[in-house]
Amino acid sequence: MGMTFGTDLLGWKRSRKNKLGWQWVPNTADTDNVSSLRLSAAVLEYLSAPNPNGGASDPVEPPGNPGVLLETQVAADLATELPRLDPLRKWEIRKGQSIVNYAQYQHLAAMDRAIANDPNLRVTLGTDYLIKPDVLVGLLSTPTATEHPWLHAALACKWTIRSDRVQNIRHENGNMIRHRRGRLPHLVTITAEPLPTRLASIARGTGEVDATYHLAYPAMAHAVAAVGTGEQRDAWAEVTEQGRLLDYTQLAASLATW
Repeated sequence: MGMTFGTDLLGWKRSRKNKLGWQWVPNTADTDNVSSLRLSAAVLEYLSAPNPNGGASDPVEPPGNPGVLLETQVAADLATELPRLDPLRKWEIRKGQSIVNYAQYQHLAAMDRAIANDPNLRVTLGTDYLIKPDVLVGLLSTPTATEHPWLHAALACKWTIRSDRVQNIRHENGNMIRHRRGRLPHLVTITAEPLPTRLASIARGTGEVDATYHLAYPAMAHAVAAVGTGEQRDAWAEVTEQGRLLDYTQLAASLATW
């Protein structure tokens, strides 16, 4: 298999220290976790990037900031695909913008102005509602009560999954659920995380995330079957069979038909 969208960010990077003593490690791997190293290596091998630790020539190292590039690539991909899939709607794709710029949440801007000069209110109410998703999909052609566009989807792009990132996603999405006025946007996570147990921590259905999309879904399925432990196979089966973890290639069509 060759590289597809997003997987061009995957690759082998040099490592000073890791659990398997490799000179090169996958750039999605948790170097302190053997299963993570083995699964991410199997993913790269499936994508025609063989393990260089066996004496092969040194690989070309991937970008040093894949998380930032992931956001850029997702935004660019959706900006191309959504108008192609549904040219009747006027799509707007933005990165890192506040949700107060959209119809369901524009009232939060007034709240922020109201408490800006009142430290007591700011401490009491907090500012957790001032959320800036990594990628936002707006609809300019949908009628709203204000001049603000409709927020169709809010995407969290996380190169890998760690406990703090999971909590941040759930917290921000929970606030978007509570504070909306009108229809809820599609709340999505996009990741290249190689450990199914960590994928399960964000993909399990608790209401804050509609679905998690994986950049290398077919490669992950192969890797789990080939080198996954019993725990990792069980977690993979859980999130995939329940439709909680999906292939990234399905995302644009899902947004265009919803």
